[in-house]
Amino acid sequence: MKLRLKLYATLGDYLPSGVRGHETTLDIGPETTVQQVIDRLGIPEEQAHLVLVDGVYVEPQARSSRVLREGEVLAIWPPVAGG
Repeated sequence: MKLRLKLYATLGDYLPSGVRGHETTLDIGPETTVQQVIDRLGIPEEQAHLVLVDGVYVEPQARSSRVLREGEVLAIWPPVAGG
C-alpha cells in the first residue's frame, strides 16, 4: 500500500535519504499503524507532537491502534516554540 508522508520543520531529517522537500510516498503493509510508521522512521516520541491523518488529529494514545489505509496522508509536526 502507498501512503503520503509529510514531515515538517526539523522532522524532515527523518525522511528517507534522497528525499527533497518535506514529503514522500511510503510503501506500508496492511494493518500498519501510525505508531509503526513513526517508529520505522526513528522519530522520537516527544518529537511527534502533532499527528494528522487526512487532516484529522490522532491523539497520542490512539496512534498504536489507528490503522492506515491506501492513499491516506500522514502529516507530523514537532513541538514548535515561539514568542
